[in-house]
Amino acid sequence: MKITDLLSKESIALGRKASSKKDVLKQMVDLMEASGKLSDKQLYLEAVEAREEEGTTGVGGGIAIPHGRCSGVKEAGLAAMSVDGGVEYEALDGNPVDLIFLIAAPESSGNVHLEILSKLATMLMDDRFVADLKNAKDADEFLKIIDKAEAAKDETQAKKSVEPITEILSGDHLVLAVTACPTGIAHTYMAAEAIEKAAKARGYQIKVETRGSGGAKNILTDHEIEKADGIIVAADTNVPMDRFDGKKVVECQVSKGINKPDELLDEIVNGSAPVYKATNVVKEKAQDSGGHQIYKHLMNGVSHMLPFVVGGGILIALAFLVDGLAFDINSLTAEQRANFGSLTALAGFLKGQVGGVAFGFMLPVLAGFIAMSIADRPGLAVGFVGGAIAANGKSGFLGALAAGFLAGYLVNLLKKVSDKVIPDSLDGIKPVLIYPLFGMLLIGLAMVFVIEPIVGALNTGLNNFLGSLSGANSILLGLILGGMMAIDMGGPFNKAAYVFGVASIAAGNYNIMAAVMIGGMVPPCAIALATILFKKKFTEAERKSGPTNFIMGLSFITEGAIPFAAADPLHVLPACIASSALAGALSMAFNCTLMAPHGGIFVFPVVGNAVMYVVALIAGTVLGAILLGVLKKDIVEE
Repeated sequence: MKITDLLSKESIALGRKASSKKDVLKQMVDLMEASGKLSDKQLYLEAVEAREEEGTTGVGGGIAIPHGRCSGVKEAGLAAMSVDGGVEYEALDGNPVDLIFLIAAPESSGNVHLEILSKLATMLMDDRFVADLKNAKDADEFLKIIDKAEAAKDETQAKKSVEPITEILSGDHLVLAVTACPTGIAHTYMAAEAIEKAAKARGYQIKVETRGSGGAKNILTDHEIEKADGIIVAADTNVPMDRFDGKKVVECQVSKGINKPDELLDEIVNGSAPVYKATNVVKEKAQDSGGHQIYKHLMNGVSHMLPFVVGGGILIALAFLVDGLAFDINSLTAEQRANFGSLTALAGFLKGQVGGVAFGFMLPVLAGFIAMSIADRPGLAVGFVGGAIAANGKSGFLGALAAGFLAGYLVNLLKKVSDKVIPDSLDGIKPVLIYPLFGMLLIGLAMVFVIEPIVGALNTGLNNFLGSLSGANSILLGLILGGMMAIDMGGPFNKAAYVFGVASIAAGNYNIMAAVMIGGMVPPCAIALATILFKKKFTEAERKSGPTNFIMGLSFITEGAIPFAAADPLHVLPACIASSALAGALSMAFNCTLMAPHGGIFVFPVVGNAVMYVVALIAGTVLGAILLGVLKKDIVEE
């Protein structure tokens, strides 16, 4: 695809008059509509105006590149206009604008156009190219100028390769940069081009990481960061910054990268740039080890999952509270007890329509953001799909963890394969077609035909094993059931124990359900207590969210412990399993019974020997907190 495939003669107007910036935008949108690229002209105009409110697209030098992305765009398009005498546009350099390119981007997939638009943005950094466009006599000449410049740009790009910087030449300065803007269409690449040109003019070694619509490109390596004089971060959106800890860093708007690259380079080379201090950086002995990389990927998934767990879990707990206040639990039928938490309209809304929906995102978000940490943005959708299969299937929490890592590495593999078999001219289709299409297909095959069947067979075996124990020593059975509830917190072990407990109610064995529920209540409660007693063992974010686990634990929402278990499974899971096993064994030893399959403290009125049930809960919680304090390592944060 070429730039002129997006720009037609119908969408070009030369020598126009305009009274204001608003007038310019209206005329440009009219041109875009004339090219047939819009399905809703007003919606698109609103999107363009909203983008201007975030910051002017008048980039200086008499150029403006307004753009809008919305469902009112049928297909990608360009419109161009020159204005006689220029027009006041609130441009970054304060000068009038006399050449405008308008970009229309569809909201749906099929974003092959984005690489083309990025190329145009960098071409507009060439003063001679811009002057030729402004002097064009008609639309045909305008298009020929673009075709000629694009061919030269493609030839230059074909010769250019971005290699890792392994050697710093004597007397040279090495400057790194990161550029990013909210849409990742134009300003990201214009800033990169401007900084690169300015650095090369001074004889500096330069590498620029661009974080555009197709993900991060030319990613800075740890070695490069270590050797660099400093880093320029010209961005209007979030950029991963912890990697720059201890380096001189200049942070600015992406517009400054476009218009004042020399000023930014001076700050780095003259040593006036401040030293960046990262927050919440976990210090470990082997930061570049494979284990540390896995930890970082895990934490990325956990941090994004946490709001869904906390928000959804508390709403579900409130649903149980509402039903507990509305009904006498002892007067409910077996069927009503089974639906406890959804009996009243308000409880049904809190649990079924809001809290439960939020909880449903938990595992897809976990898997999606683990995959994104490994493979950048192209991994996100593939991980989401794998996590959703785990959430709706039999593999649960552990399946979602597997899906996240598998999805990330699958997408990285697809990147390597596609780089070899797909020409560079089609790079734009990779993040929006190749990676999601084949990534989702492969993760689906792996989950449906490998992970889920294995977990299903495991689930069946566990149920048969529990059935064989039902006549055995009750304390041993309680210990096993309680421990199983904490092994995978929603996976096959947890589900097998829970299903066995529910089935036992129908058979009249109410002590089994009591052991199952208390085993599921202990892990969140133990973690909540540990975050209070052993603060050095948890990150700041974990300490803040920890106490909410009391609410979820007491409401029999074991999933509240998942973020903590996912972040440090080798230490958290053994502590949770041991404490849940103790609580389950004590529940059986005290002959506690339960006739409701859910509800936590809200169904304690129907618990047989409720006082000793509370004792068993406290014992398990205290043991779990102590074990967490002993097993977990101290977290050192700056």
